[in-house]
Amino acid sequence: MPRLKISLVRPKYHSHLITPPLSLGYLASFLKKNGFDVKIIDGLNFDYSIYDIVKQCQDSDVIGINCLSAYFKETAELSRQLKRKGKIVVIGGPHASALPDLTLKETEADYVVVGEGELSILELMQRLENNDSTDNIPGIKNRNSHGFVKRKLIDDLDSLPFPDWQQIDPRIYKKAPHGGLVKSFPVAPITSSRGCPFECTFCASPYLWDRKIRFRSPENVVDEIEYLIKNFGVKEIHFEDDNLTLKRKHVEDICELILKRQIKINWATPNGIRIDTVDDKLLKLMKRSGCYSIAFGIESGNQRILDNIKKKTDLNRYNEITQAAKKAGLITQGFFIFGLPGETEQTINETIRFAKRIPLDKAQFLILDILPGSQLWESIRGGIPDIVNYRSYQEAVWIPEGLDKEILNAAPSLAFRSFFFRPKQIFFLLRFFKFSQIPFIMRRAADFNIIPFLKTNKKEC
Repeated sequence: MPRLKISLVRPKYHSHLITPPLSLGYLASFLKKNGFDVKIIDGLNFDYSIYDIVKQCQDSDVIGINCLSAYFKETAELSRQLKRKGKIVVIGGPHASALPDLTLKETEADYVVVGEGELSILELMQRLENNDSTDNIPGIKNRNSHGFVKRKLIDDLDSLPFPDWQQIDPRIYKKAPHGGLVKSFPVAPITSSRGCPFECTFCASPYLWDRKIRFRSPENVVDEIEYLIKNFGVKEIHFEDDNLTLKRKHVEDICELILKRQIKINWATPNGIRIDTVDDKLLKLMKRSGCYSIAFGIESGNQRILDNIKKKTDLNRYNEITQAAKKAGLITQGFFIFGLPGETEQTINETIRFAKRIPLDKAQFLILDILPGSQLWESIRGGIPDIVNYRSYQEAVWIPEGLDKEILNAAPSLAFRSFFFRPKQIFFLLRFFKFSQIPFIMRRAADFNIIPFLKTNKKEC
């Protein structure tokens, strides 16, 4: 009997960051390991329209679509078009996991994968192939069943094959990586762990991962780095973990293995690490093993706001640790969010001053996105307008009491200009400037209104 043909899709949507989709890579390799015919269609990287994607799926039996809230609108339209062609459609990803019933209704899809996807989608494909009932599959919701069985998280992450790098080849991706200006291409993202044990109220990770964290073995991680270097000429690795440095021995062993195997690689942490998980000694070890840039999730320059969001960090430590990182020879970046509970015009200005006061080379300023599954979503969701009709992280959908909406919407561009339009920061950016990244730089400047005449049309999708 012929096996099911499966397409895994990331739709095209508005984003200045374009990186290989690790989640689809993992699903593809896992399904292939179990005998299925799988292809990845990345509409974002290749600028495929919905029509293009539907056409490429014409020979597929099942189409799986990865969905973030930022592109739920595009996901829903693609799903409906595929259903008109008689395809079986499965939606997965954080948005579908947090809002499975709404996702099924709006997309007209057949199934939603809730939570970690590999085991759930494999069991679903096996049952579909054998014409068995698809009710009560752990981790799967469908429009016809009334119950739902939660899927346990995978204990042994080393049991998963590496992502299907042949189909998400880093060499064919646009030069628009997470972290912006980088040291060297090709760049490959990897994760050495899954999950987060913290409870920051603006983040959906506690819900998605049950506040648990699991680690791949350092050997498995470094094996993947070597594989990427040997087979794809990768020169830079981006660790996209939520908590790369949480378990000190984990990151120490990765660094020591890189050094022991004499692997020459640049690496960075563009997804951010916690300030309370590193010190001078660890930062120096990271540097020796090839790390050249680290980002910190700072969020605000006001301690009361940090306490409001259960960040559990001390603002006073950021100067100490960023100084230590600079002393170790690392580039430092800080992430900041405007519009968190308790935000005022005064705290916005405090955050901008704080970002300029501590030794950061780069800074990212965003507007709070109310993510489905986060504690903030649960507490204020009744006051949030239609989540599919705004630009994620770039315009306010919820305004803290006493703060003017226009002031909040203008805060990121004000902060970017105040931070980067200084001689030291300009010279820093020029060090990493590459002509091949001009489209990315212009798109990013437009998205955040850093240069007013480049302002992005908000209606673009």
